[in-house]
Amino acid sequence: MMVMTGNSVFSGMLVIIILMFSVPVAAGEIAEDNYKTYCWQCHGMSGIGNGINVRDMSVQPRDHTDGKDLSTRSDDELFMAIKEGGQAVSKSVLMPHWDGVFRDEEIRDLVRYLRKLCQCEHGKYKRD
Repeated sequence: MMVMTGNSVFSGMLVIIILMFSVPVAAGEIAEDNYKTYCWQCHGMSGIGNGINVRDMSVQPRDHTDGKDLSTRSDDELFMAIKEGGQAVSKSVLMPHWDGVFRDEEIRDLVRYLRKLCQCEHGKYKRD
């Protein structure tokens, strides 16, 4: 039987608190890593729609840095496009569905990453 001292309880609680505050940062980093692993071939490393597959595509990929365009799309619509593919939101059939690759929380993190790229929110767009 393991006996917990006051110091070990405090240390355990400290670790939990540190992990709670580090998760959002890690989630953002994971979203960026996922984007740069799975999305860059079409959307490009910086998200402007100039990936290596562009020359072979009949429909050009979305420019994720275009705040004017992305501000017209809700987070739910972006979520659905990633999860179920472009056809699910009346967009290109060339946008695959990622529901077998990403969990819902990872898709929500990707949506937040897209908002970071476009520097916009749904319904709100500021020109530079």
